[in-house]
Amino acid sequence: MVAKWLKPSAWVLEPEQSTLAPTSRWSNKDMDPVPVHLRTWTTWNYVAYWISDAANLPAWELASSMLAIGLNWRQALAAIAVGHTIIAVVMVLNGTVGARLHVGFPILNRSSFGFWFSYFSVISRVVLALFWFGIQTYSGSECVDQMIQAIWPSAVRIPNHLSPSAGITTRGMMCYFIYWLIQFPIMLISPQRIRYFFLFKAMIVPAAWLSILIWAMVKVPPSISLANQHASVSGSALVWAWLSSMNSALGNYATLAVNIPDFTRYAKNEQAQYIQAILIPTLFTLTGFVGIAVTSVGQVLYGQTLWDPTTLIAHWDRAPKFFAALSYLIATLGTNISANSLSAANDMMVLFPKYINIRRGQILCAILGGWALAPWEILASAPGFLNFMSGYTIFLGPFAGIMVADYWLVHKCKVDVPAMYDHKGRYQYWHGLNWRVAVALLFSVFPSFPGLMSSINPAIDVGNSIHVFDIAWLYGFFTAGSLHWLLSTLFPASETFMESAVMEISESENDTDSASVNSKREV
Repeated sequence: MVAKWLKPSAWVLEPEQSTLAPTSRWSNKDMDPVPVHLRTWTTWNYVAYWISDAANLPAWELASSMLAIGLNWRQALAAIAVGHTIIAVVMVLNGTVGARLHVGFPILNRSSFGFWFSYFSVISRVVLALFWFGIQTYSGSECVDQMIQAIWPSAVRIPNHLSPSAGITTRGMMCYFIYWLIQFPIMLISPQRIRYFFLFKAMIVPAAWLSILIWAMVKVPPSISLANQHASVSGSALVWAWLSSMNSALGNYATLAVNIPDFTRYAKNEQAQYIQAILIPTLFTLTGFVGIAVTSVGQVLYGQTLWDPTTLIAHWDRAPKFFAALSYLIATLGTNISANSLSAANDMMVLFPKYINIRRGQILCAILGGWALAPWEILASAPGFLNFMSGYTIFLGPFAGIMVADYWLVHKCKVDVPAMYDHKGRYQYWHGLNWRVAVALLFSVFPSFPGLMSSINPAIDVGNSIHVFDIAWLYGFFTAGSLHWLLSTLFPASETFMESAVMEISESENDTDSASVNSKREV
């Protein structure tokens, strides 16, 4: 019996009548364009999604960390507002493609990168998603730790039986496992139904954070807590600090700007997701203000700059500590699923469509990202690696720029959806690689590498090259997008241009090829 389950054939997905791929080797039910009856996301679902997603710990901490590099609170909020306005425009441009064609990022990218070269962007993103899934899971475990301490204060005295080199204590591992168990079943909810969890989070978390903000304002009025927040840099240093902060705001959702089609493909119509353009800058600026205001109050009350809200609430009484930690836990759950686990699942599914669907991809993400990567060890002993993975977003700006330029400027919205599922289709370019995209990536990514190396090891002096890294997302987005458009105009891939968009296989093609396609599906 065990030997049977060890065979790859035992894990092959049940045969599905794939609508577009020439054989079942290249697609499955979850990869195909979303059928009409599963396009369930309305405008209100996207409102709930973004309200819930804006309520996350990294967004809370983002503005506070900007104060640490010398900005005052007004300059930090301006950087957040401008950065999220830019990312919102990109989000809607790429999101419209998903809502219009009803396919996800890994499939869409084949029309620009080429069928085989698109796997580079997919693998890059799945590695990033797995990594941050583990880090966010560890952040969630810290919320569990605060909740347990609120209920049983004696929990702080749980003896540690793990080696100091483990990077985590017995109590920490217990909290990590509890959070992982809470998170796992929610990950198994389908993309069509997960919107209800986002609605739940959108009702609970903002209300809790508003209560925390009111507490902060009452405890220490803004005239006291924010009055002494002055910029500690000036001149060119201030300009670069502000640009770097804006780039951080862009990088905060650089992954989702690329994979937003994974969510908008479930939209009832493309207009349903336009609301993102207004919601994103508004909500994230408000979250940034809450982070600044509460952190500033913490400075006055406790004499410490506590950017991490889980360390701030450690000073509170048991009841408020528990409910605040619960709100942070729910916030982390929603963000980890939307930004990391669903992204990883969609990517792994494209790598192995014969064996992996979205649910199996989520399970693999929970195991690989949650346990195999051992995020507690990374956080405890590998700050250089953590900086490298943070800087890995230098690829995401170019990816987003190429996606926008290819669909809207190069192909002018006229793409062939069935060909995206065919490894021998029109998006082969040169042996499956679009050399124009490769050149655009070369010139948009590598100039940021010196700054990335310096962020990993500050002892490396790269001079003014560090400034390119300070604006890596902006530089990469506009450089890659412009170069791809220019090269595609000068050296057009004529086989990819059409009179109009093709959304499905024609009836005549289906009639001609039905017998051969059905036989191939068994491959």
